[in-house]
Amino acid sequence: MEIKNIPRPIADLSLLAVACVWGFTFVTVKNAVADIAPFAFNAYRFVLAAFFIFLLVPRKITLLPRRTWPAGLLLGIFLFGGYSFQTAGLVYTTASNAGFITGLVVVLVPFIAAVFERKKPSVTALAGAFSAFAGVAVLSLEGDLSLNPGDILVGFCAVCFALHVYFTGRLCRRHSVTGLVFVQVVVVAALSGLVSLFVSLPAPASFSGQVWLALVITACFATTGAFFIQSLMQRFTTPVRTAVIFSAEPVFAAFFASIFLAEILGSRFLLGAALVLAGMLLAETGVFLLPRKQTLWAIRDEKDGAL
Repeated sequence: MEIKNIPRPIADLSLLAVACVWGFTFVTVKNAVADIAPFAFNAYRFVLAAFFIFLLVPRKITLLPRRTWPAGLLLGIFLFGGYSFQTAGLVYTTASNAGFITGLVVVLVPFIAAVFERKKPSVTALAGAFSAFAGVAVLSLEGDLSLNPGDILVGFCAVCFALHVYFTGRLCRRHSVTGLVFVQVVVVAALSGLVSLFVSLPAPASFSGQVWLALVITACFATTGAFFIQSLMQRFTTPVRTAVIFSAEPVFAAFFASIFLAEILGSRFLLGAALVLAGMLLAETGVFLLPRKQTLWAIRDEKDGAL
């Protein structure tokens, strides 16, 4: 039975729960990639997730309409890029850094929306982008001003995830949630498996406990469950609001990393994280304090026109 309406607070709280689960995966994946190559891990993760989805709703998968495949393919490509860059980046950077840099999604989504909807970004979005960029610089730059390669990879991950959030908001109202989730999971599994044949070492004959734990958590909860919730709940909110809620993910990531990985959150980290969070909030205020079509740029343009 198709769900017709869900109150926005319920949708927002559900998306916040997704952010919490994703924040915890930084810890599990960080441990797992010490024992298995990133692309091979993602291939197993998404094959397992596709299997879970098929077991849950086999009839819906077999009756999947053809028009859903192109939409799922597009989302799957963005998702593949996001998880590939993120998993590879975790080999070279900390879970805390990766969490906050991935959180740049909230700053990027308004700019992506501006490009595709031909709207100028608000002043607050621009200020948020500058603050977040400064925060990432504090988090990422080494003493000689060189960039940590892991942080660069996670930066590309943020771009891919921002595109995924925006287009999920556009497409989830036109297609079944089950179809979109299943197709994009299959696409990520196929692309990860293909790439792993060329760039990864052969998968180990047996998995360590850390790899199994990460596979179960990421495939069952952070992929199957989370994408169902995201695709369903984004019908009742906006892409930018979703990105703002997902900005809690790096906070959860840092919290779990400090507990389970004993990562020390020093003064430099706290400064960079504060700048990134400030950028997220600045990007968000232009959306919630003004009507949708009344950004600061739009108000200024109307005044100019009246003159």
